[in-house]
Amino acid sequence: MKKVFVLIVLIILAIGIYSFSKKKSPTFDKTVSSSSNNSQEAVNVFAKGLEVPWALVFLPNGRLLVTERKGMVKLVTADGQLQDTPILAIPDVKQTGESGLHGITLHPDFKNNQKAYLYYTYSSDGDKSLNKVVSYKFEDGKLTEPQMIVENIPGAVFHDGGRIKFGPDGYLYITTGDALNPSFAQDKNSLAGKILRVTDEGKPVSGNPFGNEVFSFGHRNPQGIAWDADGNLWETEHGQSAQDEVNLIKKSENYGWPDVRGSQTKEGISSPIIQSGSDTWAPAGLAYLDGSLFFAGLRGQTLFEAKINGEKLNLIKHFEKEFGRIRDVIVGPDNMLYISTSNRDGRGSPAEDDDKIIRIDPAKL
Repeated sequence: MKKVFVLIVLIILAIGIYSFSKKKSPTFDKTVSSSSNNSQEAVNVFAKGLEVPWALVFLPNGRLLVTERKGMVKLVTADGQLQDTPILAIPDVKQTGESGLHGITLHPDFKNNQKAYLYYTYSSDGDKSLNKVVSYKFEDGKLTEPQMIVENIPGAVFHDGGRIKFGPDGYLYITTGDALNPSFAQDKNSLAGKILRVTDEGKPVSGNPFGNEVFSFGHRNPQGIAWDADGNLWETEHGQSAQDEVNLIKKSENYGWPDVRGSQTKEGISSPIIQSGSDTWAPAGLAYLDGSLFFAGLRGQTLFEAKINGEKLNLIKHFEKEFGRIRDVIVGPDNMLYISTSNRDGRGSPAEDDDKIIRIDPAKL
């Protein structure tokens, strides 16, 4: 009888141990996925195999449009699959150095008019470089019906600016570089070295300070713009030999280039809120989320977070040198951050599957 009792006890213990071990088993795969939006990880490779992606924008249905500097617009499905065939190949894009196809944005009423806007470099009068903004209609998976919005923006092999976004006021904002001619930045009649503000048809806004497209001036090579929760406009800008900047942009103000740099001050000049000093960030795309500005670092190879404290910024670095050169950062419809690498632009060290779009959970930073 004792033997039977001991045997029963042993069987019960064995069943209990087996059940406990089953409960303790992992309930999800922690391996970083290339496209899963349900991963428990903070970081996922969302899409890969791109060539120098410059700007990202989400469509209302969760698909993603990506510009490649060589002149292609690619589509990434909502689950992270990059379509092989571009939805647009622009024949007159001029890619030399840092010039080429740059920014992309959607019209605020995109659901009704299906309009997307692109900024790119082209040639005029022989080999003269200029930049322009063109709108297209997104229909049947293609961008068609191009319409000129703004043209004859001075361009060059470097310093073309190129970020375009619609602001909370419904107007289109365009960043332009000084086209390697610093004097353009202080010339209020030149479209170079500026932040421009126009209507959706490219007309100067009636409230612009100088009676033309110019909203602010004195910029060297602005690469990112974003608005915070209070409607303030922020901008990232490449300095000369470091001295990169994050500026709080206000209408009509002069941001100093080429007369004032870094920590220098001068009456009538708006100083950066933060600047990199002797370090080089090479800041690019800029996004706002939950009280912080997130901006991409090219040479800095970092995702920078600047926590807003009034008109002050507290800087934090994320993923320093983990992904290489970072070109753009946007907030997705899922409130995740999406960043693009730029390791195939001739200045990076590309991995086999570069360039990539990487999805980041900001709550886990």
